[in-house]
Amino acid sequence: MNHDAAPLGIALLGLMLGMRHATDPDHVIAVTTILSRERRLSAAARVGIVWGLGHTVTVLIVGACIIVFKIAIPSRVGLAMEFGVAIALILLGLGAASDVIRRLATRLSGAPPDPPPSELIVHAHAHVHDAFEHRHPHVHLRDHDRDDTGEHDEHVLSMESIPAISGRRSLLKSFVVGLVHGLAGSAAIALLVLSAIPDPTWAVLYLAIFCSGTVLGMGLITVAIATPFLIASQRLAWLHQGFVTGSGLLSFGFGLFLAYRIGVVDRILGAAPIWMPR
Repeated sequence: MNHDAAPLGIALLGLMLGMRHATDPDHVIAVTTILSRERRLSAAARVGIVWGLGHTVTVLIVGACIIVFKIAIPSRVGLAMEFGVAIALILLGLGAASDVIRRLATRLSGAPPDPPPSELIVHAHAHVHDAFEHRHPHVHLRDHDRDDTGEHDEHVLSMESIPAISGRRSLLKSFVVGLVHGLAGSAAIALLVLSAIPDPTWAVLYLAIFCSGTVLGMGLITVAIATPFLIASQRLAWLHQGFVTGSGLLSFGFGLFLAYRIGVVDRILGAAPIWMPR
């Protein structure tokens, strides 16, 4: 047996298992909800990679502490960490759920529906106050923004600036959600690694390789998921909007399911909570 090949085999195994870990349903649902509004493949890939980095931070910190110091996570604390994932998923899908409820209320009340995004145009007018010129961006219906000469092109706000702002928010949101998911899974991952590799130094190294695989896997997954979103956004606006709403509702519903399971089935507030690290 070639002993020199053993570390390489362990490293490859950690990398592959990390990539598989990225495909967990709650991970995919969370990232899909965040990237559903992205308009560029590179931006979507960054969302996945940043999620993986946030996941890595908590897994490495908490996991290494469990491995090195042999820390035992109480059941209620473990359930609370998993409950954080449920809250994150609910918050990610809350906008889509509230939008659906608002549309239903509008339809039932007989009020005119909101115009589709394709009929809206964002532009900015220049104003001068105290010798300083600045612009006020605002939204109009497309027909409102026309005169006899056509659209006010000189007033149209550069759409390049809008993705830059929303992109920074998406990355921050992705990183925070990754932190929460990493916290929830750190105990199970660390215990699994420690059971397979008793030596703490090698176990922490394996954990780092595992996290690298998670980052890589999530980057690939986001590219695969974002492709149909981007195609729909360019050719079928209504289908893209359906994807966005659907992913948000899925996140909201799955978050409620997790909250019910943790709160009622696993009895997080009960006298004897049930927690199996997973």
